[in-house]
Amino acid sequence: MSYTEVPGVRVPIRMWADPSTVEDGAMQQLRNVSSLPWIKGLAVMPDVHYGKGATVGSVIAMHGAVCPAAVGVDIGCGMSAVRTSLTANDLPGDLSRLRSKVEQAIPVGRGMHDAPVAPDRFHGMATAGWDDFWGRFDGLAEAVHFRAERAAKQMGTLGSGNHFVEICLDEAGAVWLMLHSGSRNIGKELAEFHIGEAQKLPHNQGLVDRDLAVFISDTPQMAAYRNDLFWAQEYAKNNRAIMMALLQDVVRKEFKKARPTFDQVISCHHNYVSEERYDGMDLLVTRKGAIRAGSGDHGIIPGSMGTESYIVRGLGNTAAFNSASHGAGRRMSRNAAKRHFSTRDLEEQTKGVECRKDSGVVDEIPGAYKPIGKVIEQQTDLVKVVAKLKQIVCVKG
Repeated sequence: MSYTEVPGVRVPIRMWADPSTVEDGAMQQLRNVSSLPWIKGLAVMPDVHYGKGATVGSVIAMHGAVCPAAVGVDIGCGMSAVRTSLTANDLPGDLSRLRSKVEQAIPVGRGMHDAPVAPDRFHGMATAGWDDFWGRFDGLAEAVHFRAERAAKQMGTLGSGNHFVEICLDEAGAVWLMLHSGSRNIGKELAEFHIGEAQKLPHNQGLVDRDLAVFISDTPQMAAYRNDLFWAQEYAKNNRAIMMALLQDVVRKEFKKARPTFDQVISCHHNYVSEERYDGMDLLVTRKGAIRAGSGDHGIIPGSMGTESYIVRGLGNTAAFNSASHGAGRRMSRNAAKRHFSTRDLEEQTKGVECRKDSGVVDEIPGAYKPIGKVIEQQTDLVKVVAKLKQIVCVKG
């Protein structure tokens, strides 16, 4: 599918989603973003839906400015996945023990480790730059300084909401490990602090939506935000790396006889800012619910806790600023899902998956999400599918 161009205010809105299926509130948000004085382009992914300020599933390219609400409050949220040497034949008939071991190794929800997890605990894990990373903590916004210990203990934890750890099978029967998480509470605190700071600035008064407040290049406020933003993006990447190492440890111990090995880990952000150049212009590209899909880039596009997910390779479509969707995208709010579905529905829609099936995760039921197959079909000019996965174990926060 190629994109549909919808008129915007300052720039056209390039949509890889069917405009007729996008809710009115999300379309208004896209028009609002297209009206910003600094905008140079706007690409909309097939999984687009309403968000805070900017829609989830949008790629916003601006010159000399960045909108913190267009990054989202979970800075650096993203995915990691790795193929193992295990196959379906290595798996036990009852996967409940494996799920329990994963939950014991990786704290979920608001849980955290009793003590920080050091990367040198894991054989072969890169530790270069780790001390420098934590050494930069004192340079973050003063509003979060008292959270240093909490941030350290939350490194290597899942969180809640739509975050997950999964064990999957591809179509050839190979076992994959996959997880989704971000910068935990520290990223949320930094995001909310800077959104509030941006809203106070004179140039943001009178915007059509105060949540679209921006920072301008070459200002102290922008410098402070970029410092905290890039640190939080690194935290999110490190968080996923620690979780993946913990998950691999579980698999090694549970399948000692098979002596599992692991391919190179695929990792990608989908709530972040990147400095990129298009048509001879340096731009700040914000992907909120979108992954980078430059030519040859590997990415991960998950479905829901009962549907397939995809490993993809980017095709480098510059019309989309080298981007693709980050998942299926919600078609129903969490509250609406809780009203509409029951635990019996959840059991039916997650049949064959070892996972929670209680009221606490009904809002994550597959029926609350768009069909992932359709989402993939709408972006064949953005990515090529490399592998199709189906979860057999799913751990939710």
